[in-house]
Amino acid sequence: MQDARPDDVAWFTGAARLLRRLHRAGVVHNDLAKEPNILVRDDGSPAIIDFQLAAHSYKRGRLFRIAAYEDLRHLLKHKRTYRADRLTQRERDILANPSPVSRLWMGTVKPIYLFVTRRVLGWADREGARDRGAED
Repeated sequence: MQDARPDDVAWFTGAARLLRRLHRAGVVHNDLAKEPNILVRDDGSPAIIDFQLAAHSYKRGRLFRIAAYEDLRHLLKHKRTYRADRLTQRERDILANPSPVSRLWMGTVKPIYLFVTRRVLGWADREGARDRGAED
């Protein structure tokens, strides 16, 4: 996705449709924040890869629904990067309202995780990501 830079709103509609199919099947991805996990296929359609952190639930209970919401929120972050002008009000509301679990992660665990992985271990963890402020 970071190389193809999708700008067709239909691509994002298709990606959201694909995500809904995953969620209906009881699967949450849990790693859609990384652009390399969402592809633009040769035919222009979206694909999702790297299910290493994915989870499956038959019951799709509260934790599943929170994770599914975060999957959607991360997809919308990518839409905001490439087509912010086409975000609906509902999509902007979702982006502005991370789940309580996400807020807890960002405020407590993530700073420690980033310190350990980036400072102590020297991992970049930005595979395929580009500087969004850079001009091509």
